[in-house]
Amino acid sequence: MRAMVLEAPREALRPADLPDPVPGPGQLLIRVRACGVCRTDLHVVDGELTRPKLPLVLGHQIVGEVVEGGSRFSPGTRVGVPWLGWTDGDCRYCSSGRENLCDAARFTGYDLDGGFAELAVADERFCFAVPDVYPDVHAAPLLCAGLIGYRSLRLAGEAEAIGLYGFGSSAHIVCQVAVAQGRRVFAGTRAGDDEAQEFARSLGAVWAGDALAGPPEELDAVIVFAPVGELVPAALARIRKGGVVVCAGIHMSDIPSFPYELLWGERSIRSVANLTRQDGEELLALAPRVAVRTEIETFPLERANEALERLRRGELRGSAVLVPSSS
Repeated sequence: MRAMVLEAPREALRPADLPDPVPGPGQLLIRVRACGVCRTDLHVVDGELTRPKLPLVLGHQIVGEVVEGGSRFSPGTRVGVPWLGWTDGDCRYCSSGRENLCDAARFTGYDLDGGFAELAVADERFCFAVPDVYPDVHAAPLLCAGLIGYRSLRLAGEAEAIGLYGFGSSAHIVCQVAVAQGRRVFAGTRAGDDEAQEFARSLGAVWAGDALAGPPEELDAVIVFAPVGELVPAALARIRKGGVVVCAGIHMSDIPSFPYELLWGERSIRSVANLTRQDGEELLALAPRVAVRTEIETFPLERANEALERLRRGELRGSAVLVPSSS
């Protein structure tokens, strides 16, 4: 199979011909039709996530067709493969409904080879049925950008006025969910990013502007999607008493010191770690009901480095999706 392979951090992915993977017990062999490109992939390439399997096939937003293996899905069935690829099932976290925190967890495109390839294998227990209404390339971003955004929104509680700081792949999906739930969305972007601000308004945001300056009113919660630590105190300064700042990324630059008065008043900061299978089932049932649409730009598999660089420079509107030439 053709694949794009990371040999070492801070190096470009290398096109390679690899042996076709062979599914083990309980695994599916999947022909990849589309694979979303995530900021987490960029963190792995840039060495900010420090313990990847090497060499590694990145990619954890996989939509593909079952070729063989397992018993849960029939051959020809379309499935989605997310970031969470395996857990031990019986640790204190797994046994209390928090499998996303399992210390032994293995992650697709990090500990396990992922979907920047023509074929992939995955544990069938951690795969999802993909809603029929979504074409492959539009379904792919739901499998991480959508799932992390949805989990972040849940952790923001009943916030009616909610900020989304960093309006990219995740935020453009969760914005639509939040608006459908009757919330008011305030989109924070880089100063002067008129295109992203207009994009946010087109999806229902009531305000879009400079995230560091913040909106003109207090918010109940802010979800910080951009991996920029200075946004955390900026968000704290804009939430009302009892509000929460949810940090949605797996990696973020250091949070600068800030006066305690920003946190006082029972404000809180919390992070989001990975996802659970319940998150996936809930979002994939919800997305068609609220008519979530994903804005995408497609790239041939061989142009994965270009897609990553466009993501690094903030030049993507919505999500980048890789499509193998065999799809």
